[in-house]
This record gives sequence, structure tokens and C-alpha cells, in this order.
Amino acid sequence: MGLKILHTADWHLGKRLDSISRMEEQLNVLNEICEIADAENVDLVLIAGDLFDTFNPPVESIELFYRVLKRLARNGERPVIAIAGNHDSPDRVDATDPLAKACGILLIGHPNAIVQPFELEDGFKITQSDESFLELQLPHIEFPIRVIHTPYANEIRLKQFLGIEDKGTALHENLKEKWESIATKYCDEKGVNLLISHLFMMQRNGELLEEPDGEKAIKVGNADVIYSDAIPTQIQYTALGHLHRHHQIGRETHPVVYSGSPLCYSFSEAGQEKYAMLVEVKPNTTASYKKILLQAGRALCKKTFDDVEKAIAWLHENPYTLVELTLISDTFLATDDLKNIRNAHDGIVYIIPKIRVNGSENKDAVSVNLDQDIQALFVDYFKYKHQQDPNDELLDLFDELMNQ
Repeated sequence: MGLKILHTADWHLGKRLDSISRMEEQLNVLNEICEIADAENVDLVLIAGDLFDTFNPPVESIELFYRVLKRLARNGERPVIAIAGNHDSPDRVDATDPLAKACGILLIGHPNAIVQPFELEDGFKITQSDESFLELQLPHIEFPIRVIHTPYANEIRLKQFLGIEDKGTALHENLKEKWESIATKYCDEKGVNLLISHLFMMQRNGELLEEPDGEKAIKVGNADVIYSDAIPTQIQYTALGHLHRHHQIGRETHPVVYSGSPLCYSFSEAGQEKYAMLVEVKPNTTASYKKILLQAGRALCKKTFDDVEKAIAWLHENPYTLVELTLISDTFLATDDLKNIRNAHDGIVYIIPKIRVNGSENKDAVSVNLDQDIQALFVDYFKYKHQQDPNDELLDLFDELMNQ
């Protein structure tokens, strides 16, 4: 019997899209992940960081997190390993670890953490552990499961926990040496050997992958890049977090996989499909994995219209979306048009008005008649700035402001 693993990451619980809460979507997609784990009879769940969106997430996000982990762990039958990402407070992740262990949940906040051996009644046990390493034994699996774990580490954590003074030159080599030492000591061919981490990794001389738009970047130049050749050859599957789009950056025989986020969290992700990874592996064999499509979230759409009525019609036809709406017109949108657009849909995040310019003027040499009244000066300025006359609604608003 092989080992079945569910790999997910970058939940970002508590994250909003501008003013719009994503809590209901997060509840739905995490419920979907739990259903996949049960339907596929998964043996182990790996969550590769960015569990929350901020160091101090809202209470409802914390409650959702622990409720979902408890469900995934099935009261200790199924181990769940979750590590801290760059959005997470490692101390918060570690804080509930003693209580979480009783439910089969292993929370790892800091690099070099040691998860002490323990055994759950009628559940799994940790048979041995070391800095950044643990070995699991499941009752129904005849071979041991080895996991090298490396949560996200910033400069302070690198110095405190890994002993790195010069991050820019030492991170790749330090992790390569550390991982190799652990793999040599513990990861033989008699067990399944895994690595879980939250960092920026790419193939050497390969494509430079884009970090998520609007997220806290962890790659500054190339100082923070870890290359996939740092992973020991004994590791059969590497579960990564941080990039929100799915990527496989390893060799076919040794998958190194970013699962991606379960929801689209910015409009740069509009149109992306989101997945959880279902992995199957046995000792001394090549790990295989497949992408399981996640469908619970609202689609993010970037739409452009040059007609307000057409825009409203599309909004009515696509209610379960979050929208960045660009409207092209010959003049500024009237208040009634904006009101009708807002009333047509509850998921409009941004409205971007664009004015057609039917010609150009020389803005470097402009003659201004300062003897005009204030409204005429405003009209001249507006024509200079936008290459068109202001409409009656804007002029009325200008008069109202001037008369206050």
C-alpha cells in the first residue's frame, strides 16, 4: 500500500480584496479541501505556510483554521503538518502546538524546530525527531514517513535558528548542507522521504517565477533564492508554499511542487485555476501527483466596456464573481450611471473610468487668461488636463463647492 498525501498552501485566512471579505469563500474552499481528503482517503496532509494573512488575524479566521485542521486530522487518525509562512507569526503558530498534537496536528513555526516524539492512542506516532526533522509511523502503513520541515525564515530567524550571518550569500548553501545532512542521517530507501518548506525556489538557470501581486515579497534580487538542486536526492516529493500559481520546478523523478493558493487573491491571478495536490508515493519509487481542481471560490474577472448598459447586463449575468470594471467613455460617468452599476452587483471591487482622447494638445506652452471668473478658469484647466470640456454635472458640483 502506498502513502496518499494532500498538499495545500497559502490559505491566507482573514485576507480581504480591498473592502470585500473573503471569509465565506475561504470557509467553502476549505470545506472542499476536507471533502477531497476524505473522498481520496488521504493518509497525511501537508500545509506549506501562509496559514493566515497577517501576524494578528481576526478571531473568526483563527477559529476557522483550527476547526478545519481538526476535521482534516480526524481526531488523530490522519497527521496534519502545517508550517509558518512569511505572513504568519511563528510564535502564534507554535503557541497551540501542545493542544494540537492531541488532535493529530503538528504546527511548526520556527526553523530548526524539534517536534518531540509522542504517540496517540489508536493513532500515529512520531518515532524519532531532530532539528527540522521528524519521522512518522501510521498504524496502517508498514513503512516510516520522514519529513524535513523548514518554515519561512527572515533575517532574524535565520540568525537565531540557523546561525546564518550573511543571508545574501549563505542561505542556499546553508539549507543545502543542512538538508543533505538530515537526509544522509535519516532518509534511506526503506521509508518515504518528504520535504515541506515556505520559500522562493526555482530551477538553476530556469524561469524566474513571479511572486504573488500585492503579497509580501521574500525574494530581493537573487539573495533569497533557493535553487531546487539544494534538495537532497533522497527526497521523493517536496511540498512548497509561497507562489499562488501551481508550479512543478523539480525533475519528473523528484517533483518539487508549489500547490498554489486555494483562491485567487489579487486581480493578477484572474483566470487562474486553483488546485490541491494529491500525491501517491512508496519507498524507493518515484512520487506521482495530480492536481485536484478547487471550485468553491468566486472567479476574479477584469472586464472592459464602452457602454454602461452592456456592463450592467454582464454584471447581472455573472453574479458570483469579483470584478475589476473598466469603463471607457467620451465624458466622465454620471452619478446615476455609477449608482446603477453598483446596484447591479455586490462584487465590484474597482471601477476604473477611462476617457477617450480624440486629439492632443501642446501642454508645454499654454496661455491662460487670468482675468476670467473662477468657473471659466476651471473649464480651461479641465480642458488642458483631460482634452475635453467638463460635463454639466461636474460644473454643477464645482458651483456647489464654490458656494459652500
